[in-house]
Amino acid sequence: MKLNVKAVALSGGIVWGLGLFILTWWIIAFEGQTGQQTIIGLVYRGYNISAMGSLIGLVWGFVDGLIGGFVFAWLYNRFASKSLPIPNAG
Repeated sequence: MKLNVKAVALSGGIVWGLGLFILTWWIIAFEGQTGQQTIIGLVYRGYNISAMGSLIGLVWGFVDGLIGGFVFAWLYNRFASKSLPIPNAG
């Protein structure tokens, strides 16, 4: 079975981008906007715990998830086509 590379890439981008956006607002709701640099902010330039940082994280997360999903599905398809079929145990 092959994966649809575009579908996996798009869903990875949406999940990762929205996840980072929601996580940022979750932190803002309980701790307030700090504007502090985070570990994620070291990787995603411009990201911090603020309203603008959540939008920057959404964009960076979408792009990162898109690339990660693409690479995952592409590698899966490459390796799955080279593997031997599993014999039916029934």
